[in-house]
Amino acid sequence: MGKSVLVIEDEPNISEAIGFILSRDGWRVATHANGVDAVEAVQARKPDLVILDVMLPGRSGYDILRDLRADAATGALPVLILTARGQARERRLASEAGASHFMTKPFSNAEVLEAVNALIGA
Repeated sequence: MGKSVLVIEDEPNISEAIGFILSRDGWRVATHANGVDAVEAVQARKPDLVILDVMLPGRSGYDILRDLRADAATGALPVLILTARGQARERRLASEAGASHFMTKPFSNAEVLEAVNALIGA
């Protein structure tokens, strides 16, 4: 059936770039652009992996991640946190919220592929 990823990112150029990179590698890519109903989008789509931006309209990626970790159905779901802020504080917040991996923007195509494939053990 293939690998599926849900990219929760409000910047269309970034969503498109990630989608292009991953679809070329055999991933089925879905996108979502706001934080308000992001948890519901994850629950509905049941992806193998989530790429989650920190700064989203309506809700922080950290809050979304905490909700995903608190739910038995999504608690172990690999989540790659994506942010323009790479400071130590952001890395700590991501770790405390339960991020599986942390990546800063801008990123290279190779970095994205390496990270997502490592997260699902491919």
